[in-house]
Amino acid sequence: MNVSRLQWKMFPVNLHDLKCYILCFLLEFQKDDSQRLLESFNADEKEHALMKSKAEPYTSKEEMVLEEGESPLNSNIAAFALKAKVIYPINQKFRPLADGSSNPSLHENPKQAVLPNQVVETSMSGSLGSLSQGDKEDCSSSTTIHSTTSDDRFQARAFLKVASFPEVLTCESFDVKLCLCSLTLQDLMLLDTELRKEKNVMFIQIFKIYLTDFHRKKKITDGLLKKILLNQENDFEELQKQLDSRLQNTEMSGARNSEFQTLEDLERREREYSEHVIDNMEAFWKQTDKAQQDFLDQSKCSSAKAAKIMMDLTEKMIAVESLLSESQDLQAMDIQERLFSWELMVKMIDSLKSSIPEECKGRLNTVSNILDHLTVKNNLSVRQKEELLTDLHKAFWEQLAHYSNECMQQSKELIWKRLECRAKKKEEFKRRREAEQRSLLSKTFLTEDVHNFLKAYHGLLEKHRQAQWDLEEEDDCESTEAVADLYKELYSKASHALAELVTELFLQTLPVVTSLSVRECELLKEEWQENLVPQLEKWESHRQRRWKLFQEQLLQEKELWITEYALSAVMQKHLSEKQEKIIQGVVSRLGCLSDESVSYILQKHQLLLCSVLSRFTLRRAGLAALARMRLARKKSSLQELREQHILQKGSSLCQDEDQWQLQKAVESHIREEEEKLEEETQEINLEFHQQLVTEIQEALQFLQQHMEQVIGQTLLQYARGEAEKKISDHEQDFKERLVESAVESVYGTSNNISRLVQNYYQQLGKVTEEYEGKKLQHLKSLQADGNERIRLKNKENELALKEKHTKGLLHVSSTVHQRMVLQQNRILTQFELRQQIRLECLKQKLLGLHHLGAELENQLREAEQDFVSELAVLTRVPLTVKKKPSKRSKPAGEKANSKRQTFQSPKPAEKDDSHENIQEPHGITSGLCREMPQSSHEGETEPRKNSKMLKKKGSR
Repeated sequence: MNVSRLQWKMFPVNLHDLKCYILCFLLEFQKDDSQRLLESFNADEKEHALMKSKAEPYTSKEEMVLEEGESPLNSNIAAFALKAKVIYPINQKFRPLADGSSNPSLHENPKQAVLPNQVVETSMSGSLGSLSQGDKEDCSSSTTIHSTTSDDRFQARAFLKVASFPEVLTCESFDVKLCLCSLTLQDLMLLDTELRKEKNVMFIQIFKIYLTDFHRKKKITDGLLKKILLNQENDFEELQKQLDSRLQNTEMSGARNSEFQTLEDLERREREYSEHVIDNMEAFWKQTDKAQQDFLDQSKCSSAKAAKIMMDLTEKMIAVESLLSESQDLQAMDIQERLFSWELMVKMIDSLKSSIPEECKGRLNTVSNILDHLTVKNNLSVRQKEELLTDLHKAFWEQLAHYSNECMQQSKELIWKRLECRAKKKEEFKRRREAEQRSLLSKTFLTEDVHNFLKAYHGLLEKHRQAQWDLEEEDDCESTEAVADLYKELYSKASHALAELVTELFLQTLPVVTSLSVRECELLKEEWQENLVPQLEKWESHRQRRWKLFQEQLLQEKELWITEYALSAVMQKHLSEKQEKIIQGVVSRLGCLSDESVSYILQKHQLLLCSVLSRFTLRRAGLAALARMRLARKKSSLQELREQHILQKGSSLCQDEDQWQLQKAVESHIREEEEKLEEETQEINLEFHQQLVTEIQEALQFLQQHMEQVIGQTLLQYARGEAEKKISDHEQDFKERLVESAVESVYGTSNNISRLVQNYYQQLGKVTEEYEGKKLQHLKSLQADGNERIRLKNKENELALKEKHTKGLLHVSSTVHQRMVLQQNRILTQFELRQQIRLECLKQKLLGLHHLGAELENQLREAEQDFVSELAVLTRVPLTVKKKPSKRSKPAGEKANSKRQTFQSPKPAEKDDSHENIQEPHGITSGLCREMPQSSHEGETEPRKNSKMLKKKGSR
């Protein structure tokens, strides 16, 4: 090319390259320059017809199907340019004409306005034979699709903020993928909001059912019922208002433009949204616990009845979480499937858009070839031919630009009207839905019908969601079909306009400027029409091939998504099993709880864990969409380059050496970019995975803290229940009457009563001292036994690892990595072994301490009974309570022993040994059992109080 000759001076070459270039120059000079003029129009057409600014700096699809119109020398020149690293400025506005003059491009309308923070990128045109892309890249192996700086700018690039799919149909092609993924994020957020509101309503209704049951049984008044319900509704409304306010602040922060958004802002907003929702979830569960506790306190029911109600409520909320989790999984899959459907519909519209300029350029190429033939026959001069082509191109592209703008405007108006109609339908549907919900919630349900209510209410909301989903899908399809009809009409108008211009050229202009007859010109027009037939068949074949390649790519993305979903399910299952194992271990170490209390703790943990995992299922889906958005640009560029290469390879059956080398270079380049894309994909996935793991750890920290409070409350209730069991009302009344009688009796003297109290305290001291001695001896023996077991186990383990290490050395040579792995395995094995032995020692310790505690309890009861009997005899008070400590204590001991077959725990009296040589396990249990001593010793306060009263009697 002439422009290439001017730029050749800038590139030093050797003699061989210079000879090759001169040969190409001579051959190129013999060929007419009309093709170059057509290429100029082809390049400038991109800025007019559809205003389609591609972000990818690779060769455009339009040039792929024009092999017949191109010179056979183009590929040779391109191959030579590839070797010599010559850069051909194929987008240059001023192109030299055949006579050496310079003719500016005729189409220099201003480009589309740049969006805020948008990366200004020029769409490159060319074929596989022209891979050099200006000053950005060449076809060397070190070439990358985009630089790091470009990636950073891409993340800050603004794209249109859309609220529904039909709006995407009028977006720039570069923004389509980002817009579709942002719609997916909106759908996930909307689903999360709806399910959260549904859970709030379900809890309030379940709570209301239990309150109504208490009111029907006359256990609470009507005023108290209304007060409790009103307070709870206000509290949950306040929680929702706080969440809405924080989400509104998140939406507004960083928003520089209400119509556009950046990927960076979207990632920040998603991250902050997740944090706010987790905080709201924590507040919700705290509020539910507070509501239950307030209700039980005000209803003044027994502890057994309160425990049963809390277990029932927890069981019902587990059923709620199960329903919502299943619904969430199904709808999240539907959202992903709809994304693939959207991509298919968008691809169909994009195919229609791109087919119009492609075919029009092909038709113009055919006209150019006919004029070239006339020029060769000297029927037409070069100047005349170029002027004719210039006038034809100018007239046609102006008409096409007018039709395109008109089509775009009609599309926007159509979409706007359909969205307006959709909004009215959704508003009407919303009113009908709210009326049905109010009707269901106004019905009265008994406690036995809670499950029926949950199924009915959830089924109603599911029906509403499905109806709205069907409405949107139907409207999306109809909108796509309507826009497709507009572009088909545009295609028809463009073809008709071009046919009229070509007819005018052949039948009116050519007979005037040439010596050809009208009949000859009609034959030229017929020749043009005949030459179009194979071209149209080729374009249709390429279009079908592109569509097939796109479907294959979409299928690969579906398979990748299914794999990611399966991995996420496995990760959640592993996390759930690990957390259940932890809570089982904690409960097993407590030991003192009843089966009902243990069941309540496990149910509460299951409820909270299910809530946390459900939240992070949506969060993982959102992060997957964000990762897809980050990679959208490079995937699109690579896919387009892959398509071009496949189409070019399929259309070029007979290739020379240069074309073959060029295709090999392109294939190598594609493989390099695929490897780089795979590496970047792994890096992005790892980044988002680490972010997800961090958020899960924070949520599990909340779960642990909440379970600490639940276990602490359960232990406190257990201690109070045990205290109530130990001191019956009848026995307490007898002790009070005995004290009153002793104080008023004339038989009890100061010396007698003082001696009696002193003997009682001496007996208590002996029992306590004996207990402390046995406990210390027991702990020392356990510690010695544990140390010995650890020593023996370590020795056995060392021998096993040494044998394994020796076997490994026999097969392969020992490396640093292998030695590190063996050392790591040895340390981990020792750690697990110590943990296991430590737990076994703790169980033995608890079992022994329990036995000593039961023995201490029996001795204290015997001492108390002796004291009461002697005092009754001294004061002449009839003894109505028989002294049967063994029979009274044995059933309690047997009952405790039966429960401790599974769970072992120290008694309250043993809490003073928490700082002995064998340490207690840390974690959830730490800090929870501190409330037990205070409650467990309530039964001992009465004898001491009575003793003080007797001392006062003696002193008188």
